[in-house]
Amino acid sequence: MQFLTAAILAAFAGYAGAWYLGVVEGNFALILFLATLVTGLYWLAERLYFLPQRRAAAATLEAQVAQRRTELAAQGITQVDDDLPAARERLLMQPWWLDWTAGLFPVIAVVFLLRSFLFEPFKIPSGSMIPTLRVGDLILVNKFTYGIRLPVLNTKITEGHKPQRGDVMVFRYPPKPSLDYIKRVVGLPGDEVAYLNKRLTINGQLVSKTALPNFFDGDVMRYFKHYEEVLGDHRHKLLNDDDRPAFVSGADDFPFKQNCRYSVEGVVCKVPEGHYFMMGDNRDNSLDSRYWGFVPDQNIVGKAFFVWMNFSDLKRIGSFE
Repeated sequence: MQFLTAAILAAFAGYAGAWYLGVVEGNFALILFLATLVTGLYWLAERLYFLPQRRAAAATLEAQVAQRRTELAAQGITQVDDDLPAARERLLMQPWWLDWTAGLFPVIAVVFLLRSFLFEPFKIPSGSMIPTLRVGDLILVNKFTYGIRLPVLNTKITEGHKPQRGDVMVFRYPPKPSLDYIKRVVGLPGDEVAYLNKRLTINGQLVSKTALPNFFDGDVMRYFKHYEEVLGDHRHKLLNDDDRPAFVSGADDFPFKQNCRYSVEGVVCKVPEGHYFMMGDNRDNSLDSRYWGFVPDQNIVGKAFFVWMNFSDLKRIGSFE
């Protein structure tokens, strides 16, 4: 078993190394599922087979020592140097290949269950959601608000609540589902979303936007136009860059693109059923639904709601809209 275990651990390590070096496209959910499955099998084997075997061997040793002591006592020898406790402990000790499999199962299983069905951590890699979320924010995503989904398959098994306008949502990037993206829900199924001359209109109603003092982005050492927008029940901040034009340049060819009309003023899209229109709060620096299309319901990962750490700015910790 130790050779098989070494091969399995080497396979996991090799995959992780290839993922880190960019040789393969990693899938953490799949790796965690496989790790839980493999260590779970070892844990069951330990409980049902290997541990009883070691206990039986320890009991046999104790019986042999007791018999030997009885025989020696019959000969008048009472001082016996057999070091039974140490020998028994060696027999009961888990071998390394069980320590690294069955021994890790409880921890891996807890992480798998928490990450799959309750809360999943993410790190914000870009500035597309500034000022709401900053680069380096470590956030938590609620995995059950929109319905519980099976890990890896992402198949919904409970309904949950429907996404609402203004929610900050993590989803699988439609052109490349192995990547997770985070944007704000702007358009719901059936909505007509217009973003023309940097003003947002939903179903013909202009979305309220109030000017705030300019926002200074320390990463690029620039000031940007700063606004508060109201989407549904959410009040949130957004940025506009006067140096960027309103028209959408280089939109991809995506499913239901015929639902969108592009012009020099921007874009107007009719959101198909079962899909959502997403935009970043950094409106002129966000690769979002204007460029790659709608997010289908099956791509939803969860609702982002809390910054649990930012190592460069501890004041960032807390909930957000």
